[in-house]
Amino acid sequence: MGSSMFTSVSSRSAAAYKRVGTQTSVEGASPHQLICLLYEALLGALRQSHAATMRGDNETKGKEIGKAVRILEEGLKAALNDAAGGELATNLRGVYNYSISRLTRANIHNDAPMIQEVIDLIVPVYGAWKSIANPAGQPAVS
Repeated sequence: MGSSMFTSVSSRSAAAYKRVGTQTSVEGASPHQLICLLYEALLGALRQSHAATMRGDNETKGKEIGKAVRILEEGLKAALNDAAGGELATNLRGVYNYSISRLTRANIHNDAPMIQEVIDLIVPVYGAWKSIANPAGQPAVS
């Protein structure tokens, strides 16, 4: 999963990361680190939306699902480069599209298990991304 499957990741991911309201500075982050930050923000939004659904807090649930969908669409999906990433990029796009579909249904039906399903899909993808070194040969962000 090299970062060559992502196009213009520095600018697009940084912009998406800022748009979703994450407070961490992205200036100077490598493309690999930016993707890690997007996954971390995504998982945070998913966990918050799951907890909000469980406690019946529809306002927070909707806000956090919206944030997760924006990260998937404007950050992770937008950064994919199908030409360089080949089948892996295509498969990731499928995971992201499926996740967006499930989150939309979870939001409409107040379905915490659907949100958990998306968390369970994203955690191993994020883990795999973290385990690879970025193009500069620096260790992956922990």
